[in-house]
Amino acid sequence: MRRCAWPLLRLPARAGLVLRHGGAAAPRLRLAAASSASSVGGAGSPRAPDTSLFVPVPLKPVGDAAEEDVGAELTQPLDKGEVLKNLNKFYKRKEIQRLGAENGLDARLFHQAFISFRKYIMESSSVSADLHIILNDICCGAGKVCLLGHVDDLFPFFLRHAKQIFPMLDCMDDLRKISDLRLPPNWYPDARAIQRKIIFHAGPTNSGKTYHAIQRFLSSKSGIYCGPLKLLAHEIFQKSNDANVPCDLVTGEERVYANEDARHAPHIACTIEMCSTNTPYEVAVIDEIQMIRDPARGWAWTRALLGLCAEEIHVCGEAAAIDLVTELMYTTGEEVEVRNYKRLTPLTVLDYALESLDNLRPGDCVVCFSKNDIYSVSRQIEARGLECAVIYGSLPPGTKLEQAKKFNDPDDPCKILVATDAIGMGLNLCIKRIIFNSIVKPTVNEKGEKEIDSITTSQALQIAGRAGRYGSSFKQGEVTTMHRDDLAQLKLILNEPVPPVKAAGLHPTPEQIEMFAYHLPDATLSNLIDIFVSLSQVDGLYFVCNIDDFKFLADMIQHIPLNLRSRYVFCTAPLNRKEPFVCTTLLKFARQFSRNEPLTFDWLCRHTKWPLAAPKNIKELVHLEAVHDVFDLYLWLSYRFMDMFPDAVLVRDIQKKLDDIIQVGVCNITKLIRASQSAAAPGTVEAVSEGFPLSRTKRDTRAVSDRDGAKSPEAFSVAVGVPGERRAKNLKAYRSATRQEDLKSHGRGTLANRLLREGLLTQEMLRQLESEWQDQHRNGRYGFGSKRADQSSSKETGKKKK
Repeated sequence: MRRCAWPLLRLPARAGLVLRHGGAAAPRLRLAAASSASSVGGAGSPRAPDTSLFVPVPLKPVGDAAEEDVGAELTQPLDKGEVLKNLNKFYKRKEIQRLGAENGLDARLFHQAFISFRKYIMESSSVSADLHIILNDICCGAGKVCLLGHVDDLFPFFLRHAKQIFPMLDCMDDLRKISDLRLPPNWYPDARAIQRKIIFHAGPTNSGKTYHAIQRFLSSKSGIYCGPLKLLAHEIFQKSNDANVPCDLVTGEERVYANEDARHAPHIACTIEMCSTNTPYEVAVIDEIQMIRDPARGWAWTRALLGLCAEEIHVCGEAAAIDLVTELMYTTGEEVEVRNYKRLTPLTVLDYALESLDNLRPGDCVVCFSKNDIYSVSRQIEARGLECAVIYGSLPPGTKLEQAKKFNDPDDPCKILVATDAIGMGLNLCIKRIIFNSIVKPTVNEKGEKEIDSITTSQALQIAGRAGRYGSSFKQGEVTTMHRDDLAQLKLILNEPVPPVKAAGLHPTPEQIEMFAYHLPDATLSNLIDIFVSLSQVDGLYFVCNIDDFKFLADMIQHIPLNLRSRYVFCTAPLNRKEPFVCTTLLKFARQFSRNEPLTFDWLCRHTKWPLAAPKNIKELVHLEAVHDVFDLYLWLSYRFMDMFPDAVLVRDIQKKLDDIIQVGVCNITKLIRASQSAAAPGTVEAVSEGFPLSRTKRDTRAVSDRDGAKSPEAFSVAVGVPGERRAKNLKAYRSATRQEDLKSHGRGTLANRLLREGLLTQEMLRQLESEWQDQHRNGRYGFGSKRADQSSSKETGKKKK
């Protein structure tokens, strides 16, 4: 029986190896030509995938089988020692490695596949009959002149195993087609079915460009306004309804209807992510089009520009985006009409810096780029008997509007504003003079890393342009810096031309990810996104947006059983991942959602400990801001899962009450700062972490910060208590201070105190760690490493001195 069955069982393996094409046992997959069928315009061969993202699917060895081992009956039991020797020979064969590469197995995948293949064979009690016979022939024929089998005959079985643990190898053509992002205009057939008129309103801040676009919006039969902020959408919503043009408000967290019966109005003001690409309009307005280059949100502007079904599309923004918009519209067969605007009021860069807060006057706005600087400057201002309003990014929209109203009110004693670059858009402010407290700020580079760098020309113009707003009591604006050393640099930045916007952002859609998941059912959502970006092809007009926040949330909720569409929605939730309380809440939302348990108003009140009292210090104010973000998160999810988040009306009511509580805290912010200082331990100050781990800075910063972005106690006390000594006298002194503070911030005491305060470390654990460290240090366990670290540090110091 063995001699009769042997040719039949062996033939497919032989055929697969000899023919090397088209056979079922050894299908050929050429990665270099994987997407040739889908290539458009002769873009050339696609780039090789990043195989480090390919996670192997575990394949368990066969245990004690209930059925008989057919292979052993036909031949004989395998000698596992001989099998192991021949498997290792197979691995070292250059011909086999070349065949693997031709079938999509680079060196990394080939090695991983072989390790899994060898483990499967060696640990299985039995293997398939055809593989058993091949292994037996190879082992029995080893060393003989007339070989019964050759190790090369294992390749079809090895390739079959490789495709089982790396299923993407078998569907690379399909994956490349799905992730081909070279023709985004084709994603919007409704927009391509009409001939749209594109009008670009280009000009600087305070030039009236958006005003003219909104006038056309108000005069149309139907229209949609798409803005980057809820504040801007709310402003247009109010303007429209005040002008007797019924307009609905649509944001991620809110739907407000102009009609009492909740009928849709013909006009809509929305945040840009919420615009519909299926509803026809007469006029559409896309505000701040230069944000199409934003590494995180640029995809929303691309989607609106390419996908809105409107007869007229009015695009407003910087002239730097004209060329890109023109090129994008060329690919859709649409022409762009450009209307240029000039600033309506003069803006002057002063020849002198403020140098001291004693020189402040009504209508001044001090711009800072961190919360700690906001706290410091506002305290110093009020110490001089002046009242100031405070605006920064994490404040609720209602609080920002109230602070702006307070500052703008001519009858209010508050005549000074301290703000971050959050004033750059979305707020109408009566500012006479903009004062840059610093010209450096945290930024995100192309790798998604945070770093400190000088503000860009675009950012400087956006902020400086807030001075001397047309229609305000100030007929011209002024700009200067707090410190003399920064003024020359600011003038250079403002005089530089704004670099042109070169590419528009794209982001994988839920449908694309679902198709990926169909082919790779065992991959995690984070891994699916990684593979998608790795395989994606874009032309020079586009880039794939940063997906780090999406992946962070995907990894955080991966262990929770959710269907793919729900998981995708949770991962797109607009939250700040640097806020632990908000992230923890999302995790609890997802967990309860997975159990099909509605998240009720009572549950949310218990979780947030509502009702909440007015804050007594800065830490409590920051927590209230986080709770407000939690309520926003609930409302955002309630419009996507109405049955699971049923109490949106009740949550919106308490969110308004919380907004009022936060307003009280912000109005008394200097009292909160003093309370924080007095409550802190001796020699320390409770400063709020900015939450960004910094990479190497490109330019010298003006603040001494630790890795969490919070100022050191010494730096904070200098900033608050001794304004004249806030900055180092010269660059050398500043760098020296920075090195000393960095060393202190990494000292055992500072870290230990922080861990103790956060409840991550107890006194007993601290004593135990200290004892273990001393024992290991005495035993010389870390001696060499410490010495090497010291040597490395010395070398680095030497390089810096040179």
